[in-house]
Amino acid sequence: MYKHYLLNNGIRIITDQIPHSRSVSVGLWFRAGSAYESPEENGLSHFIEHMLFKGTMRRTARNIAEAMDSVGGQLNAFTAKEYTCFYCKVMDEHLELSLDLLSDMLLYSLFDPTEMEKEKQVILEEIHMYDDSPEDLVHELLSEAFFGNHPLAKPILGSPERLLQYSRSDLLDFMNKFYTTDNLVIAIAGNVHDEKLLLFLEKSFGHWQQRGSIPQEVPASFNEPRILYAKKDIEQFHLSLTFPGIASNNDYFYPMLVMNNLFGGGMSSRLFQKIREDRGLAYSIFSYPSNYLSDGMFSIYAAMKPEQSEEVLRLILEEILLLKEKGFTEEEFLKAREQLKGNYILGNETTGSRMNAIGKTKLMMEKVYTPSEIIEKISRIQPEQVNAIIQETFRLDKACTALVGSTDQTSKIWELIKRGV
Repeated sequence: MYKHYLLNNGIRIITDQIPHSRSVSVGLWFRAGSAYESPEENGLSHFIEHMLFKGTMRRTARNIAEAMDSVGGQLNAFTAKEYTCFYCKVMDEHLELSLDLLSDMLLYSLFDPTEMEKEKQVILEEIHMYDDSPEDLVHELLSEAFFGNHPLAKPILGSPERLLQYSRSDLLDFMNKFYTTDNLVIAIAGNVHDEKLLLFLEKSFGHWQQRGSIPQEVPASFNEPRILYAKKDIEQFHLSLTFPGIASNNDYFYPMLVMNNLFGGGMSSRLFQKIREDRGLAYSIFSYPSNYLSDGMFSIYAAMKPEQSEEVLRLILEEILLLKEKGFTEEEFLKAREQLKGNYILGNETTGSRMNAIGKTKLMMEKVYTPSEIIEKISRIQPEQVNAIIQETFRLDKACTALVGSTDQTSKIWELIKRGV
């Protein structure tokens, strides 16, 4: 059973008590990410994520690392397009330490200019690492092609040019705007006792009075179909194709996940079986939905030899047409729905995964469903709902594409997509 609390300063708390566990996972969730950054701010959410580990008034960067290592705990953070999370996982007896450490990093980080300049070089290496990964690059290009000028098109890491220009005041101004009590959810999952927990929370966060407001997503509108290509001197050719998806709070969220499972979401899916197992044309081939508050994408990715790109795309388009015109069997539907249940249950067994689930959902949509309610939602999915999402999703007149490889195949790939075969 989830419990919800509200501190006097506006911080929202959600807990998931797991008495049989000896660990506790704590996450600070902010609605701060590239989707809420202006072009002049792009990359600041991610930069701040790094800087909160670089020293506070009480602890050096080394002290922060040692505080967790000394109790066998884990401390980390991640930035996404719509949120940023700082989290700890510790034994239940070290809950107070984890809250003290996270609050120290959040409220008293120094943002030392010397450390900032060093961390810029670290992030530059991170940007180069992603740029060297064609799979990451093609997905980034796909967002740019699909969302156009919308904030969701911007890269989470920002650009090297803008990163090098950021000053300490830029980070502090951004912190004051987004890192506020109203824009924070603290999620805790594990062996916690609420009375003691609330005392710890008040001690660590109750005195913070940085009030603000929750940023609102920018409505997305359909961008014209287009194709983007990045030249890389690599052996494989990477292709990603996307269609308009659905927002994360859409009623068809779970039917889309069932559709993804049967189409390209696993080893038994149609795409994997046809293109990899039957034809041996690609090592990596899969589909996946990306859901945001304002909009979504449904994407297909494949990596293959450059000379096999047309054949792979033709087979993908054939499977799309077959799914739209012939639908799916009852056996496929039941298997995909059961797969979704299993994936959810098995992925929700650790305190970390449960903290992630409740923290993200509380932050983004406020309403948090229990595991039993989610399983019930999945069980109620009907074949006609999945078919409806198939017809709505696979619109070739609204498809965008991204390509990465040593040769520019834009013209012939685009011609195939326009023909639909």
